[in-house]
This record gives sequence, structure tokens and C-alpha cells, in this order.
Amino acid sequence: MSSSDAKLIKLDFATGFHRESTQYAEEGKWYDGDRVRFRAGKPEVLRGYNLRVDDSFDGNARDLITWSDNNQFKRALWGTEKKLYEHNGDQIFDVTPVSVSVTLANVFGTSIGTTRVCVSDNAHGRKSGDFVFFTSAAVIGSDVTLDDVYSISVVDTNVYAIEVSGAAGATSTQTGSATFHYLIATGAENAATGLGYGAASYQATVCASQTRAWNQPTSTGASDFISQITQWSLDNWGEDIIANRRGGAIYYWNTDASTTPVRAAIVTNSPTTVNSIIVSPNDRHLIGLGINQFNTTASPTGDFDPMTVRWSNQEDYSNWTPSVSSTSGETILTDGTRIVGAVRSRNAITIWTDNSLWQMQYVGPPFTFNFRQLGTNCGMIGPHAGVDYNGTPIWMGYENFYAYDGQVRNLPATIRRYVFDNLNIDQKDKVYAGINSEFKEIMWLYPSTDSDECDSYVLYSPEENYWTYGSCFWTTFADRTIFGNTITTGATVSGSNLYNNEPTNIFTGNGGSLTSFIESGDFDIADGNELMFMDKIIPDFDINTGNIKFSIKTKQYPESTDITEKGPFVISNTTQKVDMRARGRQGRIRVSCDSTGTKWRWGSLRLAVQPDGGR
Repeated sequence: MSSSDAKLIKLDFATGFHRESTQYAEEGKWYDGDRVRFRAGKPEVLRGYNLRVDDSFDGNARDLITWSDNNQFKRALWGTEKKLYEHNGDQIFDVTPVSVSVTLANVFGTSIGTTRVCVSDNAHGRKSGDFVFFTSAAVIGSDVTLDDVYSISVVDTNVYAIEVSGAAGATSTQTGSATFHYLIATGAENAATGLGYGAASYQATVCASQTRAWNQPTSTGASDFISQITQWSLDNWGEDIIANRRGGAIYYWNTDASTTPVRAAIVTNSPTTVNSIIVSPNDRHLIGLGINQFNTTASPTGDFDPMTVRWSNQEDYSNWTPSVSSTSGETILTDGTRIVGAVRSRNAITIWTDNSLWQMQYVGPPFTFNFRQLGTNCGMIGPHAGVDYNGTPIWMGYENFYAYDGQVRNLPATIRRYVFDNLNIDQKDKVYAGINSEFKEIMWLYPSTDSDECDSYVLYSPEENYWTYGSCFWTTFADRTIFGNTITTGATVSGSNLYNNEPTNIFTGNGGSLTSFIESGDFDIADGNELMFMDKIIPDFDINTGNIKFSIKTKQYPESTDITEKGPFVISNTTQKVDMRARGRQGRIRVSCDSTGTKWRWGSLRLAVQPDGGR
């Protein structure tokens, strides 16, 4: 048969990725891809990213907030399992709260030529990985100056070790004095069921003269049982920040003094055990979700209840005692075992438990807030898995995506099966949702079954009603409203960093190449009753520079393992046609790009196809 017998057919596929069935069953649709979105029904590559600042930070960010202060200075603040950080200008500052300070004498030991300093503090209660810094510390070991924040290691009940930058010039024992400032204890990076013998090293040397017994682990102090990852919730109080680390106290960070910088400080008279916080709109109450109940007979802080909502006095985040002159109060939600998270929506607070959806709305004295259950069997999977999109709460549950627009409804996600089948449910609390207002998208970051950390995303466009997914290394995500582009946090082999995500005309990954691709479902002619012969491609792509690659795969039957691939053919913005020869009962196409800086967008590609018999 001659090529003149072939007909040119346009290869246009349904918007979004479709993974609810097999690749053959998703005929006429896009099936797979990475780093691709759709605009007006056409796929295009996502823009790239670059470092916002060169500084790295410790740990993985679990919540991120961006805002402008009263001087219109752009800021970001985030919390990790290790510390709390703030970004302004071109720097990152450690603003982690101090849990306790104590002044001690004759506490440091050094060995000549080594960088390890042995620190004595009886019943210190610290564990390996916690942090400490010192003030008013004398020079020890002849030339060691303690002028940094140090990670604690190799812990004994009364002694621990730190590593300093320079080796000691002399051996000293029990010398020097200082004021110790212990930062709040580091938390859990990953969810775990428990730790015990065999989970840590044994008989480790603390200092030269101290070796632990064979049956003693290297960690003391806090419990070694971990059931949840360390989470943060952050919100604005004016230009300042209210911060809470799950299961701990409430902290206040003062923007005015940040150039010093100052550390966040505990809010006095506030509950001591709080799972998350949020500030109510307009009326300005600080709200704790999963919190100590009020105790009228002893102190303002009573027993912890994971289903209790409690709020401070209006405009006073340090007054949590109900009275005739205070709007403080509390209520206990039902339908669930714990409150998971909350967002502001339409001048109210939307609250999720692990099983239900609630609305908390300000009504004024004497009740202050009204609570209304909006749905059941629709719990949220993690503390940051929900957003408010133009007044509509949208969230990720345990098996579905949901929206509330007067009633709870399942979102018909064309990638639902793929995402939930590939989700590491043990690390579900790491799921993080963010809005990209530039493209009117919602993005969920999540850990796949192959990872303990977020390495994947799922993208939903409420406006164009499509879904895609892909790979990433981000752990948090903030909209472009402050910095002009979305801001993300992520960890690589070089450390954890703050990134500009999708800046204008950036199509590199911090200067390097990025891989993107999209692959179709299978297509055929005459419902597969005839074989196809294909001999020409007429591309239609918008490519700024560089090139993309096009390939076609064919096979005889849906379950065939004998797959023939033609290509990849290199296509640039000057490529008029590509000649090739491919046969098969069904085919699929793939477009990919790994060129540095290449922007591409699909147009309406045509393929020369003719019947090739019924064999």
C-alpha cells in the first residue's frame, strides 16, 4: 500500500489523566504523565523552580505560611520536626522556641585535638537530636568558644555530647559555666508504631571516660514510642504569627523584632496540649482544635480531648477562661475520634474530624460560636489535606476527594484509583494541599508507597474539571499571592530548602533539566478489527527552544507483551514532518522532554494512518 492511501487523522485526547481502567479501555484519553497541566484542553509542561535563598534548614517542613507585614515586607515562616524558621530578605532565621533555660557551672569537658565537648547537666531530659545553645559561656579546652546552636548526641541521663567547629587545644574536665537554652524537643520525622531494643545503638561512648552499658540505648528523656509525625499549624495574628506544634503549647512570634531575630515565645496562660490552631475571621478568636478542656476546679487547663474545640477571648489570645466578661468557651464535637484540621471559609471555620465535616460560625454572646455538622463519612486524611477554593471547602479523604457546596459530594476524580492505590497510608499526615491561583488549581502533595516522604502530587482544576498527577520533592506549598509565584519547601541530597516554584519563564529545576512526559491511552481503527499502518507524523507543538521527543508504541492485543516502539523522534519548532513505519492493531503515543529550559505545549498533531488488513 502506498502512503497516498493513508488518511491524516488528528490525535486529540480528552483533557486530564484517566486511570480508572486499563490503558486500552481509556481509548481517546490521556493516560499517564508527569509535570504536565492542561489549559483550554491542551497539555503543556509545568514551569520549573529555583532556590529562593541559598540557606538550607533542618528537617522537613510540615506547614508554611506567607504574608506581608505592616511595612509591606514579604515574609515566610514554616515548621519542621526539628525547628521553626522565618524567611525575610535573603536570609533564613531560626526562631525555634526555647523550652527551658538554666545556668550551671563546671559543666564542660574536652579532649585535646577533638571536636567533641562533653556537657554535664543532671537529669537534663534531652534526647539525641535535640538542640541547645549557650550564653555567657567561657572559653573552654583552651580555645573552644560555644557560639552556635548545637545538636545533642550520645545521651546519658546526666551527660550528653555536642560537636563544635574547632578542635580543643587542651584536655579539660568539669570546667566552665554558661546559661543553657534548650530548644523545644525535636519530634518525629516519620510515623512509626514503636521503638525499643534494637532500634538504637548500644554501649555507645558519650565522652572519653563514659561508656554506656550494653543494655542502655543512646536516647533518654522523651518517650521512644512514636505514633504520629510532628506537625505544625501556623496562622496570622495581625502581622505576627501564632504557631503550634501538634500535641504541644501555643507560641507567638513577633514580626516587629524579627531582624534581631527573636525566637517564638510561649503564650502564657494558654492550654499546654493542643493539636492545631486557627484564628477565626473578622471576630479574631484564637481557636484550639484537639485541646485541654477548661477545668474550673483547678486551673484553666484540664484533661486533653482530641474532639474538643476551645477558643480564647476575643482579641486576647492569652485569656482562655470563660467568664461574664470573656467570650472564651469550648465545645465537644461528635462523629469521629479526633479533630484532624480546619480552614477558614465564607466568614466561618470549616472543621474536619477523621469521619465528619463541621462548620463553626461566630454568632456573638452569649454562645459566641454556633456549630453545625455538614456531613459524615467524609473525614479528611491529614491535617493539611483541605483548602478553601473560592468559598468551597475541597479536601482529600481516605478513599475519595470531596467538596462542600451546600452538601458534601464526591469529586469524580479520573485518577482516584491510581492515587489511593499508590499512597503510603502510614504517612498520610504528610498530605499537603495548596492552591495555585495563577492557574486556578489545587495541588495535593503526598508520599507514594515507595517513599516515606512526599514524592508525588495530584493536581485538580475546578475550572476546567480535570486531574493530573506527577512526581515532586516538595512537602509544603503556598500560593503566589505574596511572592508573585508559588513557594514550596523540599529536601534533596544537599539539604532542605525554600524554593520559588513556577517563576515566569523558568523551565529548569534549579538550573538543571527537568523531565516531563505525557502518554495516551490506546487507539485503533474499526474497533480493532483491522491492523493499522502508520507512516508519517505532522507535529503541531508550541516549543520555545530546544526539542521534545515523540514515540509511538504498537501491539496486537491489550494484554500483549510484544510491544514495538518507533522513536523517539526529535521534534523542534522547525520540524514539519516525521517519516516512520509502524504497524499494529492498537497504538499509543508518548511525548517527552528532558531538554534544559524547554517550554512545550501540545497543539493538534496529525498521524497518517491506513488499514493494513485484518491479520
